[in-house]
Amino acid sequence: MAAAAVGRVYNQAFDRSPAGTLAITNGLLSGVADIVAQGSQMTLAYRDAHQADSSPTPAPKTKTRSAQTIPAYDPVRTVRFIIFGTMMGPFLARWNHFLERRFPLRPSNPNEARAVMGAPIVQNVQSAMIKRAGAPTATSGRSGNVSLAALAKRVGMDQACMAPFGLVMFLGSMGVMEGRSTPEIREKFSNLFIPAIKANWTVWPLIQVVNFRFMPLAYRVPFQASCGVFWTLYISLLNSGGTKVAATAKKKEEEKVEVPAKEREEVRRVGERLGRPQTY
Repeated sequence: MAAAAVGRVYNQAFDRSPAGTLAITNGLLSGVADIVAQGSQMTLAYRDAHQADSSPTPAPKTKTRSAQTIPAYDPVRTVRFIIFGTMMGPFLARWNHFLERRFPLRPSNPNEARAVMGAPIVQNVQSAMIKRAGAPTATSGRSGNVSLAALAKRVGMDQACMAPFGLVMFLGSMGVMEGRSTPEIREKFSNLFIPAIKANWTVWPLIQVVNFRFMPLAYRVPFQASCGVFWTLYISLLNSGGTKVAATAKKKEEEKVEVPAKEREEVRRVGERLGRPQTY
């Protein structure tokens, strides 16, 4: 019941302002994604700190360090995600419209094909919504099997072009909103781009197959943003795990350097004691 009410509100808002509705929807869902990601990070950090504090023989310094590792919720970060999602919403709509025209999934007669390819984005999106409601549209007469080749081209084009571009936009805009300098943004880009794009190509192709195959044009951006909730959570946990592994490796490396130094100092002191004249 609630979902139907939300759908009606979305349809009415989309009829009045398609671009504005997509911008607001994508922005809000991006904010929700960051809230879920931060909440998950806080929960995992609290669990790890609690396990460290409840160990049989905890050292006092370990307790202090574990308590300090629990991050606090950052509302400014959520605002940055909302701003980025709001900016990207209309752009993603244009991109989906381009893919819809360039790679039609079902064959149609030439007149219908020319009509669809020449129609503006608002007309095509509204036609998809009317078709979903059961009313006839200019493109509802399409028939035939779905072209798997066209679907593969859509997904391939999206992952080859939009995925890297969107990731560059994300890292760049986040760096600017965080107040980072150009060298810092470049360093962040060099550290995060390759792992993030590899993770993207692992997760998103299947999501986009479902999106392009089953979702009407008007709902593709919200569907992407909804899946983005889990994607943001995945990236955050991946980044947190990588940081933890790096910290552990650094600690082990420091221990490797520190232990020989202590041993050398002890040997030196023993040698001095042995070489010192004894008095009786």
